[in-house]
Amino acid sequence: MTEKRMGFWAWAAAEPERPAVVDAHGSRRTYGELDAEVNRLSHGLHEVAGLRVGDTVACVMSNGIPMLSLYLAAMQSGLYLVPVNYHLTREEIRHIVEDCEAQAVLCSARVTDVVRAAVADPARLFAEGGGDGVRDLRELLDGQPQTRPAQTRAGSLMQYTSGTTGRPKGVKRPLSGQDADAGAHVYEWLFDALGIGADFERWCVTSPMYHTANITPASGALHLGGSVVLMEGWTPELFLETVQRERVTGTHMVPTQFHRLLALDPATRAGHDVSSLRYVLHGAAPCPRADKQAMLDWLGPIVFEYYGSTEVGSTVATPQQWLERPGTVGLPLPISELRILDEDGAEVPAGTEGIVYMRQGEDRMEYHRDPQKTEGVRRGRLLTVGDRGYVDADGFLFLTGRVTDMIIVGGVNTYPAEIEATLLEHPAVLDAGVAGVPDADLGEVPEAWVQPAPGAPPAAQLRAALDAFCGERLARHKRPRAIHLREQLPRDPNGKLYKQRLVAERTLAAPA
Repeated sequence: MTEKRMGFWAWAAAEPERPAVVDAHGSRRTYGELDAEVNRLSHGLHEVAGLRVGDTVACVMSNGIPMLSLYLAAMQSGLYLVPVNYHLTREEIRHIVEDCEAQAVLCSARVTDVVRAAVADPARLFAEGGGDGVRDLRELLDGQPQTRPAQTRAGSLMQYTSGTTGRPKGVKRPLSGQDADAGAHVYEWLFDALGIGADFERWCVTSPMYHTANITPASGALHLGGSVVLMEGWTPELFLETVQRERVTGTHMVPTQFHRLLALDPATRAGHDVSSLRYVLHGAAPCPRADKQAMLDWLGPIVFEYYGSTEVGSTVATPQQWLERPGTVGLPLPISELRILDEDGAEVPAGTEGIVYMRQGEDRMEYHRDPQKTEGVRRGRLLTVGDRGYVDADGFLFLTGRVTDMIIVGGVNTYPAEIEATLLEHPAVLDAGVAGVPDADLGEVPEAWVQPAPGAPPAAQLRAALDAFCGERLARHKRPRAIHLREQLPRDPNGKLYKQRLVAERTLAAPA
């Protein structure tokens, strides 16, 4: 491909036969075909669903061409798009859909039943295939023109993320007011930071696009004239097969995927041609140094690391930088500002640990409908998500831990407060605490410590009851992998739970 950067819609007009996307089932679209679908959906969201600039559309969709089309339609229609994790329960989905005030909700067929139960007004729900009182997604497409709307406006993602309260909050930014073509160029920062040039052609999406780390580079690939290869369901063998078949040149993964690839028999890895890969980007969770080094040894110096979040700016570590400074998550992007502050908000010297604060450009991020939480993460122009770390003399960031006790399960943020609140709803639980413990496959997983209420059933029966109770209310990655019973949980006079003490004592026998 050329290095000229035009944006998806300009590529579609100039080279409509250029390959744009292939999904997990082998369905393919050219730029011209995808553009026609995006335009029909844009008109349908306006004419059928009644959405206007500044409105919100939520989607509970698996990786596929419909979700990619919806993203591009929202981004040229001045809409806020809220991608929702399709693994969530009915109540979790309901909270997000209601909190973001979605005027329309789109979902994949696989989750129609749970989304139907979560959406109070079925008239605003459009599902693939429709059925049983649910409108068919094709209602938004049928009869709509394939031409681009006369006037376009750049939309924005509104991702939902949790905090120490455990209740997901939307990270919202004001619409730029630009037209869609100008807005598309905001995605160039990622590829500029990686130095991606003419050797970038096909980007493989390995994980669900409801996560920022997957939808952002996928859309960036299209804006740069590349093609997107969508995976739906990931195994290490399937990934290797996909890279070989599609001649994938770039991808994003989380450390758990690294771990599972490295666990394959060496002959299996050697049996697949992955020489097309030029860029492997990873983040979303801490990566064990041994796994990072092993990936570099296997693939060569093409493994890039980033640090960031939905709320704040980003750092990037090139392979060379990481090899020179093992463990670093890199330097801030040119548009990002990085500071390490102490508890009082004063900047600390290089080499001194503190709280990581960042800012991306003139960003005006806020938590939707929660100004108190927004102010709680700010220090003037800077924001934090509660990570601790330090910078060396050259400004490279190293992370050392988290102020909060968030657990990252295979790259997915998991919040103990939400799990604790669920356990405390059970009548047999008097007190509960949840903490992350190391896991060789997923990095870390949640475990729970419970103080049974008087009259609670015997230990084995109680554990089974609580496991079933959580299973009905929490997504799989949030469910405690073990439930330890204690006569009393260790708390200080102010009620703070000593979670590290629980983790250290987790091998102690539970009370009968």
